[in-house]
Amino acid sequence: MEIVVRITTVILSILTLASVAFAQEKRVVGVLGQSIEPTEIRVNMDSKARVLSRVQSYQYLVLNKTKYDAWYSVLLINGKTGYIKSEMVVQLPYNVEMPVRQVQQMTSRSGSTRKPANAGTNVDSMLEYSFNFIGTPYKWGGNDLERGIDCSGFVQQLYGGIGVNLPRTAAEQAKVGQPIERLENLQKGDRLYFWDKKRGKIGHTGIFLGFFQDGGAYFIHSSSNNKGVDVDDLRVEKWRNMLVAARR
Repeated sequence: MEIVVRITTVILSILTLASVAFAQEKRVVGVLGQSIEPTEIRVNMDSKARVLSRVQSYQYLVLNKTKYDAWYSVLLINGKTGYIKSEMVVQLPYNVEMPVRQVQQMTSRSGSTRKPANAGTNVDSMLEYSFNFIGTPYKWGGNDLERGIDCSGFVQQLYGGIGVNLPRTAAEQAKVGQPIERLENLQKGDRLYFWDKKRGKIGHTGIFLGFFQDGGAYFIHSSSNNKGVDVDDLRVEKWRNMLVAARR
């Protein structure tokens, strides 16, 4: 489970800043919030998404708004982001500030030391960025990350943002990059390609998010079945049976 930033951490950061490095540059990382009752912090803005952490009543959190009123993002102590239902928290009138150096250290800790070869250190920021588009509707041939996009467009747009140019279709993309032959060798940021039985070719793609402590092998994609951008798990037999290629 991820550990949520608690009020003690916030107070400690402020006291340390005041007594040791008062002149150090600060950054607002969110607003202070508090849970109303026991609830969950999830990996994305979906009530069925994987649980990152469970919080108790009156637990303090560092919150940020999302594009959906029903959800807040939550800053976790390891630098990662989770999501909590807005109705389960109250927002308090206090900004949470941290020294820039501490923010950078948290961000650094949140990444893996195993990076896809073609994306260098940018893969973590790309994956974090991808969660901003959870819920974007699926649109065949779409290229708009907010209004509508298909699977290969989603992968192309995200990789393009870190300077990696990919072809437009999933079948073409599957020919580019280093092939990954075994499931256990997948690293976060690897591209996954799935067989479309009706068309008799590769017809779907997503981006691998990594192996997690709950045993999940999660990936993010834009799927017509999900009606848009969402996270799925390779433990689901449907996806595992359709997976025919992976590239780095």
